[in-house]
Amino acid sequence: MPQVAIEQIERAINIWRARCPAPEGGNECPILCAEARALADVYALMIIGRKSEIDASTFTPKQAAAFTAALGNHKA
Repeated sequence: MPQVAIEQIERAINIWRARCPAPEGGNECPILCAEARALADVYALMIIGRKSEIDASTFTPKQAAAFTAALGNHKA
């Protein structure tokens, strides 16, 4: 399976943040949409593991769907 760079994960998260921004206001709790949250888990594990790339085959179905919906088959 193809390798995915950490920059691609970050880009996909930012695309989802732009598509589904967190609620604004003094009483609102900033949250990520489900797609960004799924990819944030991958991003965090990569940072903790000091990995610059990850094999796309390790994505859960939800993570793979979020990544593909954000970036398609394009590389960052």
